[in-house]
Amino acid sequence: MVREAQGQIGSPSWLRQFPAPLRQVAGVRLIASLGAGGVIYLTPMVFHREAFSATSVTQGLALAALAGTLGRLASGMLLDRGRSCGLPVLMAAGLGFGADLLLLSSHGFPGYLLGQLLLGLAVGLYWPAVELAVPLSCAPQPSARAFALVRSADALGVTAGAVVGALLAALGWIRGVYVADMVCVVLTAALLLWRPLPRMPLGSGAAATPGSWTRWLPALVPLLAVTLLATAMQALMQSALPLDLVRGGLERGALAESGSALLIGVQLGLLLLLQWPVGQAMAQRSVATGLGLSLLSYALGSLLLALSALIPQGVVLMLAAQLPLALGSAAFLPTATEAMVQLGPADQRGLAMAVFSQCFAITALTAALLAGVLLDGQGHGAGLWLGMAVLCLAGLALLPRLKRAA
Repeated sequence: MVREAQGQIGSPSWLRQFPAPLRQVAGVRLIASLGAGGVIYLTPMVFHREAFSATSVTQGLALAALAGTLGRLASGMLLDRGRSCGLPVLMAAGLGFGADLLLLSSHGFPGYLLGQLLLGLAVGLYWPAVELAVPLSCAPQPSARAFALVRSADALGVTAGAVVGALLAALGWIRGVYVADMVCVVLTAALLLWRPLPRMPLGSGAAATPGSWTRWLPALVPLLAVTLLATAMQALMQSALPLDLVRGGLERGALAESGSALLIGVQLGLLLLLQWPVGQAMAQRSVATGLGLSLLSYALGSLLLALSALIPQGVVLMLAAQLPLALGSAAFLPTATEAMVQLGPADQRGLAMAVFSQCFAITALTAALLAGVLLDGQGHGAGLWLGMAVLCLAGLALLPRLKRAA
C-alpha cells in the first residue's frame, strides 16, 4: 500500500499531495456544506416548531426535490456545452441566498414552500457541477481517491454545520442556521469569482446528438436503481429522522430539539471520521463491494431505528443506529460517484452526472412525501424504517448486474 504523505490527514502538508485545483474544489464544497448542514437537518425542526404537520413539512421538502430535477438538468446541459463548473454553482449561490432570506422570515406555509422551491433549484444546479469538477481537477491523482477527499470535505462541512445548528437550537435561535448559510454562500461565491472551477474540454459533449442518451442510459439502470435505494435512506435521514426524534415512537419518548440535533450530529461526526478511511478502502475494491457494504449498513441501521420505536429506552437503539447509517453513507457516496465516472459515457459526463444526481431529487421527492404520510398516519416511524431495511436487502440482487455503458 502506498504510504500517505507526511503529516496528519487534513493538515496542510497532507493536503499538498493533491493537486491545487482539486484542493480548491474540496474547499468550495467544505464551505458550501458548512452552511447547508444546519439547513438540511434542522429545517424540519424549525417548521415543526411552527406547528406544521409532518405531511406539510415533507411537502415542502418534496417541492424542493421536484425543483431540483429541473436545476440538475439545466446544470448538466450547461456543463456539456463547455461552461465552467463554477457557473452553475454561482447561480446556486444566488438562489440559495434568496431561499435563506425567505425561510428565515417565514412563519406560514406559502413562504415555506417558496423558500424550499428556491433551495431545491439551488441544490439541483450545485451538485452535477461540483461532482464533475472532481475528475476534471484531480490529475495525476486517480478519481476514486479524489472523490474520497471531496466527500470527506462534504462530511466535515455538514457535521460542523449541524453542530452549529445544535448550538443555535440550544440557545433558542434555531433559525440562525439560515444566517450561517447566507454567510457561507457569500464566501463560496467570492472563492469562485477569485478562482473559477474547470470546464469540460471543448467538443467532449457539445457534439452529442439529441436522444443520444438512449445508447448509454439502459446499461446504467442497475447502478441508478441501487443509487435510488441509498439516496432514499439519505433523504429520510434528512426529513423523517428529525421528525421521528422530536415526535417520539410507540414507546419511545420525544426528544427536545437540541437533543435531536445533537443525536443527528453524532451520525454526522461518525461520517466525518469514517469517510476518508472507508472511501480509501472502497477505492481499492470493486464498485459492487462498496455499494454492497452501503446497502447492508443501511439495512442494519434502518432495522435498529424501527426497533427503537418499540421500547421506552429506544433512544439507545437510535444512537446505536447512527454507526451503521454513517458507514452506509461513507461507503456509498464516493463509490457511486466514481461508478458513474467509470461506467458512464465519456462524451456526455455533464448529462450523466445530472442523471445520477436526479436520483437524489427523485428520492427526496417520493421518500419525503411517503415519510410524512406514514408518520402522520401511524404516529411513529417503525413501519417506515422496517420497509427501508427490507428494500435495502433486496437491492443486493442488483449488484451483479452492474456494467459499463456503451
